[in-house]
Amino acid sequence: MATTLESALNEVVQTLKNSENFVRLVLSGRRRNMQTPSERIDVKPVLIKNEIKYQVSQSDGRAMTTKNYSPDEFLALGLLDAGYANIHLEEKSQSLSIRITKKGEALIHRAAGDFQADLSHDRNKSRLLDAADPFLIEVGISDSSGKVKASKSDKYLQVEEFLRLLVPSLNSAIEAGHIAKPSQSKPLTIVDLGCGHAYLTFAAHQYLRSQGIPVNVVGIDVRESARIRNNEIAKKLGISDSITFRAEEISETTLESADVAIALHACDTATDDALAWSVNTSAKLILVAPCCHHDIQAQMVDTPEPWSLLTRNGIMKERLGDLLTDALRMQILKLSGYRVEAIEFIGGEHTPRNLMIRAVKTGAIADSAEQQRYDEMISLWKVKPALAVLLNR
Repeated sequence: MATTLESALNEVVQTLKNSENFVRLVLSGRRRNMQTPSERIDVKPVLIKNEIKYQVSQSDGRAMTTKNYSPDEFLALGLLDAGYANIHLEEKSQSLSIRITKKGEALIHRAAGDFQADLSHDRNKSRLLDAADPFLIEVGISDSSGKVKASKSDKYLQVEEFLRLLVPSLNSAIEAGHIAKPSQSKPLTIVDLGCGHAYLTFAAHQYLRSQGIPVNVVGIDVRESARIRNNEIAKKLGISDSITFRAEEISETTLESADVAIALHACDTATDDALAWSVNTSAKLILVAPCCHHDIQAQMVDTPEPWSLLTRNGIMKERLGDLLTDALRMQILKLSGYRVEAIEFIGGEHTPRNLMIRAVKTGAIADSAEQQRYDEMISLWKVKPALAVLLNR
C-alpha cells in the first residue's frame, strides 16, 4: 500500500512515543542520493532504574556500538529521516515494514503478529527460539546444557532473523488470500530447498507449530548422509509425521508443490534451482537468501563503458556481479507473476550474505516496460542468467 512518506513516518513516531507498545525498530538501506550515519540501526526498549530507555545499536559493517536514550531523546536524533530506505517496526500486535521508493513514496507492508519486548539491559533481544529447545541441541547449534555454541552463534541469529521475516510474510499472504488458511486437514506446506544440516528447516517447523499453525515441512538436500541424519533427528524429536527429508537434486526433486519455498544460502546457481522450482510449481511465498554468486560474474567479460571503472577492481566487480545477479533474479520473478522485493534480514556483522529476496505470487501481469528493462540489462551486459535458462525464458 502506497502512502505519503510524512504519514508513514508519523505512524512510526506515534508508536515510539508509546513505549508500552514498542518492541523493535530496524533502519537499513540507503535512499537514492542520500547518506546514512551508519549501515544499519537496531532499536529496542530496555528498563534501566525503572525507566524505559531506547537502546540504539549502530553497525558500520564492521563493529556495533550501543547507546541508550529516552524516547524523546531518540526521536530528537532524527534517525527516521536520516536517509534510510527501509524501516521495520514491531509493535506488540503487528509489524510494519516501510520501503521508501526513489520517488520518495512510502510502500507499507503490515502483518498481524504477537511480539514481545525483552526489556533486559543488554544486547540480547527477545528471541523466537529458546536456546534450550531440544531441536537446537540435536542439530548442534546449542550444547547439551542448552546454551548456543560460540561457533554457531551467527547461524543461530541468521535462522532467528529469517523466522522474523517468515512469520509476518506468511500472515500477510494468508490475510491477502494468496495462501489458504492452514488447518489440521490441510496444513501449510513448506519446502526448504538445499536444507543442509536443516537448522532452518527444523526451526520453521518447530516455531510455526508453537504458534498453532499446522505444518508439513520437507527438507531437500543432495546428500544422502544429510537425509539420514535429519530424518533420525526428526524421529528422535517425535515429529516425523510432519517433517521429512529427501536426498535429491533441487532441479530433479519429485516434490510437486508447496505453499512456501525457503532457501538459506544455497550456493551459487543452487539458488536459481530453488527459484526455478518455486516458479514452476507456483509456490505462493518465496523467501530466499542467496549465497555466493559465480555464474553472472564469470560472464562479465565484455564490460560496457563506463562500467570498467568498477569492474577493473576485482572486489568491486564481484560485488557488482552479486547485485546484477539478484536484480535479474528479481526481475524474472516479477515477470513470472510475483510481487518481489529485496530486504536485509540480518546485520552484516553476522554474515556478508544478508540480502533476502521475498516474493509473493499474485499472478499480476507485468507491463511491457518491465520486460524491456530486463531485455536492455541482458543486452547491455551480454549475460544469460541461470534462472532464465532454467525457466526457458
